[in-house]
Amino acid sequence: MNSNKKQWLLTILTSFILTAAFGQPKEPGPFDFGKMWTFENPPKEWFLKEYQYNLDNSWFDAGRKSALRFASWCSASFVSPNGLVMTNHHCSEPVVSELQKEGENFDKNGFYASTYAEERRNPELFVEQLIIVADITDKMKAKLANVANDSEKMAKTEEAMASVKKEYSTMSGWEGLRTQVVTYYSGGKYSLYGYKRYDDVRLVFIPEQEVAFFGGDPDNFTYPRYNLDCTFWRVYDENGKPMNTNDNYFKFNTDGIAEGTPVFVIGNPGSTERYRTVAQLEYDRDYRYPVDVAFFTDRMKVLQEQQAISPNDDTKNTIFSLANTLKATKGTLNGLNDPDLFARKVKMEEKIRANSTGKTYWDDMAKYYTVLSKYGSELRFLAPSPFSGKVLPLLYAINDYLKLAEANPESAELEGMEKKMSEMAPAVNDPKEVKLFAMVLKELNDFAQPDDEYLRTILDGRTPEVAAKEILSKTVFADEKDLSKLLDKKTKKFLRKKDDLITAAPLLADQYKKAVDAFQSTGPARKAIEQNIAGEVFKVYGSALPPDATFTLRISDGRVKGYEYNGTTAPFKTTYAGMYDRYYSFDGKSPWSLPQRWLTPSMDLLKSPMNFVCTPDIIGGNSGSPIINVKRELVGLVFDGNIESLPGKFIFDDESNRTVAVHAGGIVAALRYVYKADRLVAELTGN
Repeated sequence: MNSNKKQWLLTILTSFILTAAFGQPKEPGPFDFGKMWTFENPPKEWFLKEYQYNLDNSWFDAGRKSALRFASWCSASFVSPNGLVMTNHHCSEPVVSELQKEGENFDKNGFYASTYAEERRNPELFVEQLIIVADITDKMKAKLANVANDSEKMAKTEEAMASVKKEYSTMSGWEGLRTQVVTYYSGGKYSLYGYKRYDDVRLVFIPEQEVAFFGGDPDNFTYPRYNLDCTFWRVYDENGKPMNTNDNYFKFNTDGIAEGTPVFVIGNPGSTERYRTVAQLEYDRDYRYPVDVAFFTDRMKVLQEQQAISPNDDTKNTIFSLANTLKATKGTLNGLNDPDLFARKVKMEEKIRANSTGKTYWDDMAKYYTVLSKYGSELRFLAPSPFSGKVLPLLYAINDYLKLAEANPESAELEGMEKKMSEMAPAVNDPKEVKLFAMVLKELNDFAQPDDEYLRTILDGRTPEVAAKEILSKTVFADEKDLSKLLDKKTKKFLRKKDDLITAAPLLADQYKKAVDAFQSTGPARKAIEQNIAGEVFKVYGSALPPDATFTLRISDGRVKGYEYNGTTAPFKTTYAGMYDRYYSFDGKSPWSLPQRWLTPSMDLLKSPMNFVCTPDIIGGNSGSPIINVKRELVGLVFDGNIESLPGKFIFDDESNRTVAVHAGGIVAALRYVYKADRLVAELTGN
């Protein structure tokens, strides 16, 4: 039986096993590929059918021009006629610290500019507004029509993009805009986006970190939730005046939603992988994400131990970042291990293949991942990283020296390399570095393949912990004088030196190189297969399915809706009273502590809504996205998804997948009752 038939049989067998074990798999859902619709192809018929909203082009144009990209990592929107911009606190954190004056601490005390003159500019910050979009699919395909070679196609694609951008730069309506070619459906469709960039962006308001990120990592990706995760900035024009955005902004509606209200999220979702094949998803499930979970778990543990001994804000922030990534990774992995969700991906692939008679793209992709699965752990664990310690970089420096010394023992470069190794050598005597090296060896051993001869040679029957300790304590690199003597001799002495660290260097370096080469050398071919498969999906569904997220502007629809969880029901909204309940339930201890000025709330604040959930499709990059109703009124601010939303990386399922948002009424309540920010309240509400 040939390999193509084997893989096809394996796919059918997987479906059969899932059916036998868990019953008949659910059919693929109509929105398994999500609801991240592009503005050039919004599903007007769907909006009319589902919500009875007959939305015209002017509605979408106004929504598009009121939304923004915030720097290169978040979303935002204009929320007043005077250039006021709203995004999340966690989106603003990277660009506010340098705005603090001596004695100020925004994390602890927040910031509010009561006048225009007090608003503070960060010259590094920018926001972008999508002004115009053009379909350039025909132009791109014409330029690539005669390119067959995969590697050549990648280069030609870049050339074609540059050519189209140059062509449009002089067209009416495109002058002065930053252009971006966006590839959809792995090359099935191309769009050209024209952005207007605003560089004068000034801070107006940011709350304290305790209330913006109330509940910290334990509450992250959960709901019910209690976060004032918002910030306000203002865009100024070239004359130093607040930008006139009277034609393009979302008006605040502090009471614009109820259970079941249709809503729309407009933002820039970062990336999804919903068009990956079953073979790719099996690799993700069995290798990619388990390796990532181990990587982040181990490094978080090391940092937590360091933090316990010597508390440090930078370490604390790094721990949070890793914890956030770890929770997201685990959520995706759990989704891949969900038999119903995975079966839906299998059945969708079967459906597409049934309409692609004679095509072997899926089998060809599976062959690549059979090989790549042998290197998944090395690609992650052997990559140079500050989180993996200083011994790995030393090993790679030793390997570079060995290779050059063997090839050219008289090379003038050797002296510099010897100096570099000598400077790196003290790491082998650092107990912390010994522990990190043992961690790396253990990770490699935990994910070892049967034919990983390199690892058996290094361990030599020892546990990773014992091997790391013995290798580093007995090496010539552990003694400065001995190392100096060895390096003073001819290079052949170094090459002949019996030393476990020197022996390990080429073994680990070569294995890492094999892993990198395996992925990089097959990249163009795998990309070409993805394009072919996307083309087959496109033949079946056309543009009825939204493309994967690309950190470009999308509109996603849904309803305000609670959900069942933990044997009870999550309400569609939370209130400030709930935040105080958690504060007192945890005795005011971090991360459920509150700033001093929050400790005497009024009844008006307590009964105000704070957060809410709805069903639109979001992912990283959507942070800071406005949530609007059909009147284009802003009713909420996206800041997170619930834990059930994390499989959204590869499949969308709105049964319990929820977008978590700050309620517009909650934002105004905090500004009015806690911060006494009357100027900002008046600007947002018109009152």
